[in-house]
Amino acid sequence: MKILFVSDVYFPRINGVSTSIRTFVEQMQNLGHVVHLIAPDYGISTQDEAWIKRIPARSIYFDPEDKLMKYGEALQRLPELRQEGYDIVHVHTPFVAHYLGLKLARELNLPCVETYHTFFEDYLHHYLPWIPKALARGMARMISKRQCNAVDAIVAPSQPMLDVLRGYGVKVQSEVIPTGLQAHSFKAADGKAFRAKYGIAVDRPMLLYVGRVAFEKNINFLLDMTNVLIAQRPDVLLVVAGEGPAEASLHKLAKNLGLENNIKFIGYLDRHKALNACYLAADVFVFASKSETQGLVLLEAMAQGTPVVAIAELGTASILVEGQGALIAADDTAQFAEKVNHLLLNPEERFELGRRAKAYVLAQWTAKLQAERMLNFYSQLKRNPPVVQQAVQLHKAKTTHQQLGV
Repeated sequence: MKILFVSDVYFPRINGVSTSIRTFVEQMQNLGHVVHLIAPDYGISTQDEAWIKRIPARSIYFDPEDKLMKYGEALQRLPELRQEGYDIVHVHTPFVAHYLGLKLARELNLPCVETYHTFFEDYLHHYLPWIPKALARGMARMISKRQCNAVDAIVAPSQPMLDVLRGYGVKVQSEVIPTGLQAHSFKAADGKAFRAKYGIAVDRPMLLYVGRVAFEKNINFLLDMTNVLIAQRPDVLLVVAGEGPAEASLHKLAKNLGLENNIKFIGYLDRHKALNACYLAADVFVFASKSETQGLVLLEAMAQGTPVVAIAELGTASILVEGQGALIAADDTAQFAEKVNHLLLNPEERFELGRRAKAYVLAQWTAKLQAERMLNFYSQLKRNPPVVQQAVQLHKAKTTHQQLGV
């Protein structure tokens, strides 16, 4: 099969969508399929670009990390794309990529699938703060409904996320297919060496958050929770690995709470080098985001045998199973801190929970399994074209007949 991905983000821009795309592409290529990606040109080349079609892009004033592709310049590639013989178009983001992918699919007479990676209802107001929160939520719901119903099929990374979309009024064909873990997530690592590198004592209780340092990730909750926990564990350390727009705000909060000695911001870690060691070095992985469509970092932590304490809401609720590598906490800093402290006080229980975590992820969450499910979904759409695509085919046939005078 020959597949065209379209996305407003990809490496070197680091986020969950980029990781998901790379994971599916690598697995599909390993299974003998051809995948091309249309993505913004960031002016920085990355490795193995042959399968990527970079489009000139402009910066976004409220989010300088991202860029938007120039729609007109992307459409100039249409003659080239016609020659490729694609079987399906798969859109991964709802900005320029959505409209471009839909246009290309219709021009090429192909099914158009879109993955709903980001819960915009709980995201938009953080980046457009001058819009009232209720209005921003309403806008996100309306736009999401319209965009999802415009494509032939939707992929949701979790059942709770699909349930939300159905609540919006999304009616198109759908499938729940999460991003799985690559083999490197299970590779052995050296947690002690990681602690030594960052000056963390071997016996110091270490909590870990990995991910984008963004407002919607609710990292401020983890700082407040740590502030509660130090009453029982004054030496506890919260390590935050990642980068993003909320860094300055969190540094300020840490200072205001007097947590300078209990929190360490270490920036972005390479997935293929230091990240596994970071997960392994931690005693407990902590996560409080309530807007995840999936929560891939939870699986990555569990793949290294690190137990998780997290709020189970939206996408994370489809991953977390109480006792299977995780303890589920309420949206309450005191209760969350109590569960973390319980694991710190009971190393045998903590190690057993970590053992179960790794077994659980290996059994259900590998990247190959999820890629095979995605390919099967593509095949279904090819065999049974959705109503939207059939309507386009009928319209084109009618137009052709009229032009021929038939």
